[in-house]
Amino acid sequence: MLRTKSGLPKYCSWHLDRHGERRVRFRRRGFSAYLSGIPWSEEFMRQYAAALEGVQAQAVNVGAGRTKPGSFNALVVSYYRAPEFRGLKASTQAVRWNIIERFRKEHGDKPIARLGRAHIKEIIGAKADTPQAANNLLKVLRLLLNYAIEVDMLASNPAVGIKPYKSRKEGFHVWTESEAKQFEARHPIGTTARLAFTLALYTSQRVSDLVRMGWQHVKGDRIAVRQQKTDKPILIKMHPELVRVLASVSEGNLTFLLTERGAPFTPAGLSNWFGKRCREAGLQHCSAHGLRKLALTRRANAGASTDMLKAFGGHATSKEVEHYTREADQARLDAQGLELQLRAEREQNLVQPKTRLDKKGA
Repeated sequence: MLRTKSGLPKYCSWHLDRHGERRVRFRRRGFSAYLSGIPWSEEFMRQYAAALEGVQAQAVNVGAGRTKPGSFNALVVSYYRAPEFRGLKASTQAVRWNIIERFRKEHGDKPIARLGRAHIKEIIGAKADTPQAANNLLKVLRLLLNYAIEVDMLASNPAVGIKPYKSRKEGFHVWTESEAKQFEARHPIGTTARLAFTLALYTSQRVSDLVRMGWQHVKGDRIAVRQQKTDKPILIKMHPELVRVLASVSEGNLTFLLTERGAPFTPAGLSNWFGKRCREAGLQHCSAHGLRKLALTRRANAGASTDMLKAFGGHATSKEVEHYTREADQARLDAQGLELQLRAEREQNLVQPKTRLDKKGA
């Protein structure tokens, strides 16, 4: 979230009302509202979010009467007003809105009824160079066209059954232990970079949760988190290293992590800022989300069960963490299997003298 020169969030300014009182006024696209409370406090930011939603709702209604009946534009206007969209979290709305609007810009005036399976395959196929973007668009189109059926704009969904591209990526790079030590060497305790690193690694939470953490969430030896993505409340026992790093953090701020201007980070802002700190440490492929994966990997390698990993990361299903335990179990079971084999070979006098791995011809 941008912070203006006045120290207020974007679209906000100080204003003297008719009583001569200094108040914060939100104004954007003709939408105006006064916000009460201390700027950047939780109550203030709730009002700020509501004001942004008011602008969005107003923007959705603009031009609604000018859309062609039966067009993709008409479908989108209806969808934006529906509970299917309005009930989504703001972050999910933003992602979906961006995908829809890019598609709408090119195909908005076209009639939905003429949209066939061949058209969708051609549209998705045109994005072959960016398979993840193609898959995201296909997913959103399926949702939109299902909604079109519900509002009697379509009889069937032509996007159903179209295969997405197979993902060739493994997602975010998982930090190695040597990379973690390299970052710590570049960013010592007392820096914001080290604080962000420690919070991510020892709480295993997403960036959207890290930016909201503060002393008010510390309950004894635990941190209470209500995950932004899942709305799930979790209680995480603090690692001694996290306790050590937090000991140098001021208790006078609303959040642990603050920008150079003294404002809380936005999730996107923290991700971008932390990426720069990684590059300063010579870690070009590392990210904040990769630390969440390292945190879970460490616990899995230590023998934590699937349920333990779910409790730590706040995951809803076992499927989301099974690959961590599967990889850890593979290495552990392989070592156990080798030990059993060697024990049997020793009993049968089959064990050969130890050979150095670096010995040529071994």
